[in-house]
Amino acid sequence: IWDATNQVTLEKEPKFISLKIIALRQLNPKTASMVQDMVKEGAVEALKKCFSSRMEFGTAGLRAAMGPGISCMNDLTIIQTTQGFCRYLEDSFENLKERGVVIGYDARAHPTSGGSSKRFASLAAAVFISRGVPVHLFSDITPTPFVPFTVSHLGLCAGIMVTASHNPKQDNGYKVYWENGAQIVSPHDKGISTAIEENLEPWPESWNAEDALKSPLLKDPYQDIHTEYFKAIQKHCHHREINKSSEVKIVHTSVHGVGHAFVQSAFKAFELHPPYAVEEQKDPDPDFPTVKYPNPEEGEGVLTLSFALAEREGATVVLANDPDADRLAIAEKQEGGQWRVFSGNELGALLGWWMFRCWKQQNSDTGAVKSLYMLSSTVSSKILRAIALKEGFHFEETLTGFKWMGNRARDLLDQGKTVLFAFEEAIGYMCSPSVLDKDGVSAAAIAGEMISYLATKNTSLSQQLTTIYEEYGYHISKNSYFICHDQDVIRSLFERLRNYGGQKDSYPTQCGRFSISAVRDLTTGYDSNRPDKKAVLPTSSSSQMITFTFSNGGVATMRTSGTEPKIKYYTELCAAPGNSDVAHLKKELDDLVDAIVENFFEPQKNKLQPKPE
Repeated sequence: IWDATNQVTLEKEPKFISLKIIALRQLNPKTASMVQDMVKEGAVEALKKCFSSRMEFGTAGLRAAMGPGISCMNDLTIIQTTQGFCRYLEDSFENLKERGVVIGYDARAHPTSGGSSKRFASLAAAVFISRGVPVHLFSDITPTPFVPFTVSHLGLCAGIMVTASHNPKQDNGYKVYWENGAQIVSPHDKGISTAIEENLEPWPESWNAEDALKSPLLKDPYQDIHTEYFKAIQKHCHHREINKSSEVKIVHTSVHGVGHAFVQSAFKAFELHPPYAVEEQKDPDPDFPTVKYPNPEEGEGVLTLSFALAEREGATVVLANDPDADRLAIAEKQEGGQWRVFSGNELGALLGWWMFRCWKQQNSDTGAVKSLYMLSSTVSSKILRAIALKEGFHFEETLTGFKWMGNRARDLLDQGKTVLFAFEEAIGYMCSPSVLDKDGVSAAAIAGEMISYLATKNTSLSQQLTTIYEEYGYHISKNSYFICHDQDVIRSLFERLRNYGGQKDSYPTQCGRFSISAVRDLTTGYDSNRPDKKAVLPTSSSSQMITFTFSNGGVATMRTSGTEPKIKYYTELCAAPGNSDVAHLKKELDDLVDAIVENFFEPQKNKLQPKPE
């Protein structure tokens, strides 16, 4: 679409480009208009960015900005992706036309390009219906966890959720679940990606969302799933009488996303008093007008309005979901009047403790603990491992992401095991096997019950967390990231660590004053702790991930993000029970992080942007 003299032309690949222009003109005049304006203006770089490379379909599905071109989320790329996914499912399931699929969507919209989650979901439904596949399309916005719940509850072949979770407002995404109710893992991603490439030309009926929405193959699962989901999570309500009489005041924000009505319903299902809703943020708004980032992980900036409401109402706890309600953040007012925002690892400790405590009260058979499992990702706190060692249940670690924990949980459930809890440090919690993914709705209700119970003991969340650490050992963590848009810099940074000091295939043995005792590289499959030097966890050459274990008990993982231009780091110091010198542990961890940043990240040399305050 451009030549050496930078003269814009449509003659280099006329069939390819004309398909785009005709298709977009036929379906979405706004996207077509954006392309035509770029051509008129000779905006070569903008056109190159839109059309030079197709979005990659991976285990996380798709995630990109909404706009024109094959690198963006738009009507055409949604149709192409769904055609490929449909073909792959046809090849995988003989009974696809009997079982069908489910499609959900959040409230995202991009008026400039005419794209929205609802429109993309309707187009995806049209593709499946054109092939005679039954589609359970939600008639309204829904939390992401409702899609995997529907797959499992109705025994469907697959599920699609159109969402970009907590990404910036211009982004959207296409998340895929397999028949087991968990996100897809390899080799499905590669199979779907190949099928997309083989089905790029839109099928005639794929455009016809209006007719598809009238098809007898289309069903609306909204009411049924709403009822069944809240029935299912009530299995985890153990203190109904306490909930009814609790005087604890809780504030909830859905950060302009889908969570408000669903968290209110979850509290009602547990007979908890409804949380105070942050009025300015409770209704879905794709512009996320009151926050810089619609991500509760970013901490206090996202919670400013919640704290103000809590002060007015005399509430002591704030719950916050991300826009698609699959994550949960919690903050608590401290005795000195300041607010403490708990990290994902701290909430993992609290919820893990609570889930085990409730299970133990329900199970008098002491042998049952041998079939009990908890899971967390390899970059998350090892606190569950410490609790498991003392209490006698099983703990397993997986690769980063709930796709791994969800699939492992399904394997264990199929073996007759009980999977009680799973979490990742990025404020994701799976408190019920009804949803084999992170679920901020059920986690909010379960947290509400835990808070109400602790209040009867005059115990705050902060106090209970201290009790957990004193019993099982302090686990102090510090996680953050650098922003880097240059893939060459990222590659060079990690390759330097693999060839440290200029020696090929040689990892560092020191980081500042800290001695390194072990290295695991899940990009190359190397693990110095194994006799054969081969890592046990699955490896992936397409992403960067190195874990260093230090002689002082510290663990640090550096990895790239699959959905954002970030190099993340996760560090933790694990102390034995009885070592309660928290100030010393925090100082030791701070020094370790400083050494890692200075020696391994080299932010000045690599021009890395620190996490925004």
